[in-house]
Parts: sequence; structure tokens; C-alpha cells
Amino acid sequence: MARTRGNDLLSIGDLARRTGLSVSAIRFYETKGLVTPARNAGGQRRFLRSDIRRLSFVLIAQEFGFTIAEIAGYLKSLPEGRTPTKRDWTRISQTFRGHLDRKITTLRRLRDRLDGCIGCGCLSLESCALYNPEDRAGHSGTGPRFVIAPSPSDTEEPGR
Repeated sequence: MARTRGNDLLSIGDLARRTGLSVSAIRFYETKGLVTPARNAGGQRRFLRSDIRRLSFVLIAQEFGFTIAEIAGYLKSLPEGRTPTKRDWTRISQTFRGHLDRKITTLRRLRDRLDGCIGCGCLSLESCALYNPEDRAGHSGTGPRFVIAPSPSDTEEPGR
């Protein structure tokens, strides 16, 4: 690839080489509104160099379990047709950080409680940390309360 200046446009092939994505993946992200290339006179896609960062954000967010719709929501606040500034990215990162912190808390709770359950070897409901006699957990809400859902009784030991 030829050396380019910061404001030069990239072909889809150049963007694919730079991001490690396939051309078809970039086209898919385009259909989802995550990147919006310009078109040259011949109808070929031309991407801003800043789309490298935009697609890198997409890959990172997907790695952390965010959906395409969630990622599109974050990227919607970025400007179209110009390179986002540090201020633009900071705005997104503040919101993204809060969601990541909540995911991290949930993942830690899941890991710690599953380690206790799967690794205990108790083979007995009487000593199981996740045993829920008389559906006591149902009084605090729906879903797998002891594993992923925080609740006021989160400090209580499950099954006791």
C-alpha cells in the first residue's frame, strides 16, 4: 500500500488490510451503519482513515459481548464526514466505560459463583451454594438471581 497522508481516502481493500477484516465484513458493517464510505466517480467505496479506529472500536466492543445494535448506538454520536476528535471519542468512552464496569461486575460474580458451584464437588443439595429451597430467590426478582442478577440480598449466602 502506498504511503498516504492523514486526510487521504482509503479503498475498501486498503481498509481491510489495515484492520485485518475481510472486505465482506466491512461491507456488512456498512449495511449496519457502522461505517459510511463516500463513493468516487466510478462508484467505488472510499473510507476516511478514521474508519480504521471506528472499525477497531467495533471489533473491541464485539469482543466484550456488545451487540451490533449497541455498538451502532455508540457510534451514532460520532460525526459523519470528518475525523472524530479526541473530545468526540471521550464522550463515547465515558458511556462505554459505565457499561463495561457493569459487565465486569456481572462476569466476576458469575465466575466466582460458578467456581464455587462447579468446583465444590459437594454432590448434595444440602451443601450447594446455589441451592434455592422454596424458591427464596424468586421473591427478589426474575432470572438466575444467585449468578448474574444483583439484588439487595446479594450479600446473603445463597441456599442458606
